[in-house]
Amino acid sequence: MLKRVSIYFRNDNPRSVLWGGKITKWINANYPKVLLSAKKPQVVIAAGGDGTLLEAAQKFKNPNPAIFGLNTGHVGFLASVRDEKDFFKALRKLFKGEYRVSKKMMIKAEVWRRGRKILDTNALNEISIQNPLGMVELEVAIDGHPFQYIHGTGVMVATATGSTAYNLSAHGPIIMPDIKCMVLTEIMDHNIPTPSIVIKRDREVEIKVLDFRKRGLIKIAKTGVPADVLITADIGESLMALEKGDVIKIKRTPLLVKFAELERGYFFKSLQEKFGFR
Repeated sequence: MLKRVSIYFRNDNPRSVLWGGKITKWINANYPKVLLSAKKPQVVIAAGGDGTLLEAAQKFKNPNPAIFGLNTGHVGFLASVRDEKDFFKALRKLFKGEYRVSKKMMIKAEVWRRGRKILDTNALNEISIQNPLGMVELEVAIDGHPFQYIHGTGVMVATATGSTAYNLSAHGPIIMPDIKCMVLTEIMDHNIPTPSIVIKRDREVEIKVLDFRKRGLIKIAKTGVPADVLITADIGESLMALEKGDVIKIKRTPLLVKFAELERGYFFKSLQEKFGFR
């Protein structure tokens, strides 16, 4: 039985704000004993697109409630329900306990500079290292074994959850969400293209920034620091400028993010809707 629930949405999305109000009224009218609170919720009802769900997963990862996504954005691949006409029917199932919890793997990245760790960040979808306006030379190793040399835009390490996001745009493979693994995909390598590699979950990927032309064409809004090569986690969280010689270590975290799902085979249904499969 749900006792504590939080509603999460972005204030700059009018549809999400509208649905946030509707859901609040619906819960108060139908489940007056349920406490709406951002502190230690059992379930977070997130109204928005995939970016909003990623934000909710990051914001509420401690104490790790189940995320229940209602799509009011564009893609909605992570959402539990994508059609607004089904929202209240889905909410009734949620409050009756007619859902199952799907646990999704997260990854973390540590950035080391001159022997000192300067960044520690998590991602549900992917971590990318890239020079958006130029070239970067990267060396990639898996468990200490040199694997790939990249001379291009960059590289990303994605989870199975993130395989249908930026990884897919870079022609990486789609991975079923219940497979706990990582996917290494290059981004516009000017060398002979290397296929993506699916990596077992207990391995560590190490990426070293070898060289790039320092021009400072990008300025990070929060800090004002000029940048060329960037590391980003998910939707631009933990955006930071990288320097030559920086080493990025990426591996899984112990935390599994929980998503509330209403039907089995939802992943395949999502693929059918997204790609028009028949």
